[in-house]
Amino acid sequence: MRATMADPTSAPSPPPPTNAPPKVAHRNNALRMLGLPALPRKLPSRNWMIFWTVSSVIAGAIIYDKREKKRAIAKWSHAVEHLAKEPLADPLGLAQPRKLTIYLSSPPGDGLRVAQDHYTEYVKPILAASGLDWEFVQGRREGDVRAYVAERVRRFRRDLESHGEPDPEKQPTKEELIEAFRKARGIEDYQGVRGDVVIGRHTWKEYLRGLHEGWLGPLAPPPEPEPLLAAATPEQDKSVEEKPAEEEEKKPKRPPQPRPHNTVADYDTSTLPSYTPNEFAPSAPIREPHLLGFLNTPTRMYRFFNRRKLADDIGREVAAVCLCTYREYRQLAADSESASPMSSGDHPSQYEQQKELEWEEKDWVKSVWKEDNPKDAQAAEIPERVRAKPVVMDPRIAERMRRFQLLPEDAERASRIVVAEEEIEGWIKGHLRQLYRWGTKKAFEKKKLTPLEDKYVE
Repeated sequence: MRATMADPTSAPSPPPPTNAPPKVAHRNNALRMLGLPALPRKLPSRNWMIFWTVSSVIAGAIIYDKREKKRAIAKWSHAVEHLAKEPLADPLGLAQPRKLTIYLSSPPGDGLRVAQDHYTEYVKPILAASGLDWEFVQGRREGDVRAYVAERVRRFRRDLESHGEPDPEKQPTKEELIEAFRKARGIEDYQGVRGDVVIGRHTWKEYLRGLHEGWLGPLAPPPEPEPLLAAATPEQDKSVEEKPAEEEEKKPKRPPQPRPHNTVADYDTSTLPSYTPNEFAPSAPIREPHLLGFLNTPTRMYRFFNRRKLADDIGREVAAVCLCTYREYRQLAADSESASPMSSGDHPSQYEQQKELEWEEKDWVKSVWKEDNPKDAQAAEIPERVRAKPVVMDPRIAERMRRFQLLPEDAERASRIVVAEEEIEGWIKGHLRQLYRWGTKKAFEKKKLTPLEDKYVE
């Protein structure tokens, strides 16, 4: 048997050892000396790049808008903060400061909390910086503001007719008791111009209706309508008798809303009292954009990312209220261009009051424009629907109204105000700044101590 010899050149190479060290990726010397890991060889995937890019853009837009909104509010707060440092007229401190009245009500289709948050976010910081006093008039349902404004005017008319003497047969209100308490102790009331701040178009329409009702309507309330008496069946009588006593002791309901003392059609035939002042307290309608609905998401997002513009516009109006600079409401030309589609008909738009914040009506829910809304449980308790009707102005009332407006010199002074970065920075940047200052102080600002007996003092 012949033996064959293998070719040494065709022999297979030995396998690599299994305990060989893994291949080490190349690292930057600078990063290696700093103890940092090696950088990745490639960027994240396309989906991750899209996610981080969109997230960063949205976060940056929100942070930028929030900072600029704070800057606008701080700018107008600094523009009126000098009013808080002015002393009162009475050196003993018994004189009352200027007091404003703020009217707000629940927007159509939503609750009162939305209006309160809007006031707290945009209006309150500027009023607080001015040092002025104010009172609230809050309407939880349609018509509450109208009823309050009208009753306030009627109370003023009764005081003028009775020459300030209280009616012994009438129970004094809380405001009258407070006023009598102050007069007994020599505390003088503020005698200057006050002012009204009306938030939202829906509140503004009730405010105007209340002024007309109070000045042009009678002082005596209208007669109550006769109740409709329906014959009760025996089954209904038995159900009433079987009601438990717990239901009878339930919490009482809210008092019914006062019925209006006149209507819009009565303006022309009404007589204005002879003691009516030539100028009413100035007013300032403040915008309150409120849009609901899923299909309106693009518009709502645009407004959300531009709240800085809303803060600047509201700050300008509130600053004018604090500085007490006002003018007359202008009369508009009664042509087709100035007339509003919401106010067309027998009473076209002729006064500036009718056009104020009119664009907000486009955002209202459709149920506002329905005469009878079966889904609204409070619709039957509202004696007059004001929001769905056009604004009707009587010339005698419109000419006596005044509007707050900022003077050009005050606007120029406010534009020169520089807001410090520390007032508008966020939580992270503020704490980093504090940490940097603390470290700098500990490292470079060491205090020298001098020996005194057996202790060391500064």
